[in-house]
Amino acid sequence: MEVRIDNLSKHFPGVKGAPVVKAVDQMNFTIPDGKLVGLLGPSGCGKSTTLYMIAGLHKPTEGKIWFGDRDVTDVPAENRGIGLVFQNYALYPHFTVRQNITFPLENVRPKLPKEEMEQIAQEVANLVDIGNLLDRLPKQLSGGQQQRVAIARALSKRPQVLLLDEPLSNLDARLRLQTREEIRRIQRDTKVTTIFVTHDQEEAMSISDSIVVMRRGVVHQIDAPQVVYEEPVDLFVAKFLGSPAINIFDGELKDGKVLLHGNVYHEGLKSAGTFDLKDERIYDVAVAGGYQGTKAQYFTSLGVEYVEKVEETAKEEEPKEKGNFFKNFSEKMKAKKKSQFVPNVIEGELTLHSLHTALSFGGYRPSFGDFEEEVGKFIVEAGVNRNVKIGVRPEAFTLDKNENPAIEIEVLFIEHIGRDITIVANVLGQKHRIRVIIPAEERHKVKDKVIKVYPKRFYLFDLDGSRIL
Repeated sequence: MEVRIDNLSKHFPGVKGAPVVKAVDQMNFTIPDGKLVGLLGPSGCGKSTTLYMIAGLHKPTEGKIWFGDRDVTDVPAENRGIGLVFQNYALYPHFTVRQNITFPLENVRPKLPKEEMEQIAQEVANLVDIGNLLDRLPKQLSGGQQQRVAIARALSKRPQVLLLDEPLSNLDARLRLQTREEIRRIQRDTKVTTIFVTHDQEEAMSISDSIVVMRRGVVHQIDAPQVVYEEPVDLFVAKFLGSPAINIFDGELKDGKVLLHGNVYHEGLKSAGTFDLKDERIYDVAVAGGYQGTKAQYFTSLGVEYVEKVEETAKEEEPKEKGNFFKNFSEKMKAKKKSQFVPNVIEGELTLHSLHTALSFGGYRPSFGDFEEEVGKFIVEAGVNRNVKIGVRPEAFTLDKNENPAIEIEVLFIEHIGRDITIVANVLGQKHRIRVIIPAEERHKVKDKVIKVYPKRFYLFDLDGSRIL
């Protein structure tokens, strides 16, 4: 069964006056019939919310969900033809394995004969390799066996779509490896369209036909696992996939050339001039992140006198709302708090770092990386000279000189892992720590504290996280 998501969104009201939380925002993707797709992303990115909307447990704020040619957006969960496996198994402790598996069949209409239900239970139990455990209680099973029972129960109704919500997170490392292989085998045997939610990239990449990489409710990339790893569309995807993680360090885009330690990494781009960090749009970014000051107070922190223009228009006095004392009182207190706000004045050079620090004192919550990405959109749009990010996978280094410019690193220590070694180092002149994986037989080449390494392949990312090269 093909599953299609059209402009799907799910918004939750903010707590105590906080802005609306966009758990899923304008999501679009299609899962081909009979494929296993992994929803992958950090905690809070909207993976499970998406799964629950597909299952019918959450009602979308907007958008459509299609199973084939059937619009199931408003169809109750029990009528969608889905099988759902939760993270915590959700088995009935007083039921045997057989009873847990056949429980969903009790409500099938027309009612199935007991013999047929037991035959189905035996078939799906054999499929997940627990056919000899049907008369046991859940407490008599291991964690991996309980997870198989949950999968067998989900398969007992012959679902058109199988949904798995982080099904392996409660298992130890050995069982996770074994069970994920079993899930892949079961999916191939049944050919049921499967959506697998996980934050573990290794799980997603090892068993998925394709992966959907999500962040803050937005899809960043959809493709085969190896393609996503080798051709990430942006900095977030590049950093999220890979273990050890991709090395990221600073370069400079100056007059169309990307420079590191004076070496030209890439040329042919367009850039000139500098960006004015007193751009008024940055204030809107600050407010969206929790900054408490007015626009005039914000510019005071930049050392700029700002007089806000107020248009005088005739306005009738609005009648006071009755029975809304607490709302009025809350608004008055917010206004009072803003009027008492003392901005943190930036001393010295105005940079993204100093600006972020000043905003943080004023209640701005996002990290510097998030702030740099948001303001970076304006900087990239302006086409000025700016900092960029250079990315190199740990395994993509060599100690032998090649056509790519050298990176000078200060060696901190060396780790021995199997037949490879990992050089843990700092990029010279930067605070970025990187990992360089080389064959163990080249250990003798690492003689000095400062050495040169050469990337066999590198990526370039812009200040807003978009990929340049």
